[in-house]
Amino acid sequence: MSPAERPFLNAPDPRGTAPGGAVPAALFDLAVNRAAAALRGLRPVDPGPALAAWHARTRFARRVPLAAVLDALAQKPQEDGEWHWAGGPEGGWVAGRAPFP
Repeated sequence: MSPAERPFLNAPDPRGTAPGGAVPAALFDLAVNRAAAALRGLRPVDPGPALAAWHARTRFARRVPLAAVLDALAQKPQEDGEWHWAGGPEGGWVAGRAPFP
């Protein structure tokens, strides 16, 4: 991808950009919940490239490693109803809506 095509200042990095590797729990929760919402809206055949593009273009999500977001999404229950991630990197899926968007 050429610099002219990138809608951000830094090159995308799937490892995330959090200084010192520390990601606040609320930021992690937000990244996972927004990634889940993006997948619901996009409904891609292959979610990998769609999530990579979302991760690269979403300023706050770039602070969270993409692999961690993918791991959390893989744990999402298949049961009907709304679910949201809570508890940071060590958290899990909780039934109901997230307390904030």
